[in-house]
Amino acid sequence: MTHENGPAEHLLSRREVVVFLGATGAAWLMAGSLNPRRAVAGTLGPSCVVRPEQTEGPYFVDERLNRSDIRSDPTDRRIRPGTPLALTLLVSRLGAGDCQPLPGAQVDIWHCDALGVYSDVRDPGFDTIGQKFLRGYQVTDVRGEARFVTVYPGWYAGRTVHIHVKIRTAPVARRSFEFTSQLYFDDMLTDRVHADPPYAATGPRTARNQHDWIFRHGGDQLMLAPTIVADGYAAVFAIGLQIP
Repeated sequence: MTHENGPAEHLLSRREVVVFLGATGAAWLMAGSLNPRRAVAGTLGPSCVVRPEQTEGPYFVDERLNRSDIRSDPTDRRIRPGTPLALTLLVSRLGAGDCQPLPGAQVDIWHCDALGVYSDVRDPGFDTIGQKFLRGYQVTDVRGEARFVTVYPGWYAGRTVHIHVKIRTAPVARRSFEFTSQLYFDDMLTDRVHADPPYAATGPRTARNQHDWIFRHGGDQLMLAPTIVADGYAAVFAIGLQIP
């Protein structure tokens, strides 16, 4: 498959994102129905860390699917198989020396399924035009939170396991801000998840984090740290945008 290929000079934008770690976290746990429910975590010390923007890749499709649970294909309602993952993105804006929640931002996520296939694209290895599984967006609430239920991603040749994320703000003074990057997983965790079906059907991965040329440009600053919850995993990632 020919995913994510393109000239290296397009890998990183010169715009940077500041990730705020000083807000109260919220883990979104899985109930029996796999709907996220809130569990407040402890408050972390105030700290802002610079994180890189990364390439969008060839498979962003602006489907305009406003939904929290992105596992199904809207055309037939079939849920893509895989280990459930509840993902919460906490979006903040850096300004006046602190970070404040950013409500009203559109957060899109998209990624491949357990077998390494993206929806609604044509590739030498598959043709999924018209399908829309594992894509969707949420608008951040007053706490800057956007919550999703998805599955742990699979792998495909040349790339480590990842989730794409794009954040767009409403136009301000005829301009809108856009931040695009990718989120990653610890290799040992991925090995455990991929040892089970349906992931095991694709065999051992050919690329781990440090083998991935995109990951090597700041991926260690874009790591998710999922925790085990009922029937799957939950992860929280905070992103503070330095908006001009």
